[in-house]
Amino acid sequence: MAIHKCGWCVGDTLYEHYHDTEWGVPVYNDATLFEFLILETFQAGLSWITILRKRENFREAFDNFDYKIISNYKEDKLESLRANPGIIRNRLKIMATVTNAQSFIKIQKEFGSFSTYIWNFVGGTPIQNAIENYKQSPATTPMSDALSKDLKKRGFKFTGSTVIYAFMQATGMVNDHEVNCFRYDEIKTSTP
Repeated sequence: MAIHKCGWCVGDTLYEHYHDTEWGVPVYNDATLFEFLILETFQAGLSWITILRKRENFREAFDNFDYKIISNYKEDKLESLRANPGIIRNRLKIMATVTNAQSFIKIQKEFGSFSTYIWNFVGGTPIQNAIENYKQSPATTPMSDALSKDLKKRGFKFTGSTVIYAFMQATGMVNDHEVNCFRYDEIKTSTP
């Protein structure tokens, strides 16, 4: 008997592996949250599979997503990123990554961790949705609207509500696996 998976990932080995091992798993580690935030901001206007295929290139180009290093990037580093064919070379998104790293650090100082800040928006516990078909999943919610607005107020760029909802899905703040997907119950029962 075949294991049911969310329809969006079926047919691509990389997508399926990401779906089976990462997508929707609650993330509380600041370094991983920053990685997802940066990848989601680069994804704006593109497909997630495009970003996933370039993920290792991003990791290498952006110093393993070390926000402390990224927050201090100078023009020569930005120039080398704009010339790197292995990543998305959008000038504004590259510059936003530096700004976002700086804003990320400010939030850590204010709240003790970015994780504490971000998880407060869902009361510290993942929202368990009941999606029958991934096509029914919303692109935004009032919660992603509020989080997006707050991030922008704190200086973040490329963090519109759609980007933030995708971030919330990826990092397990919401469980948007289809209810008949094998990961839905696994994630639901593993959440605190």
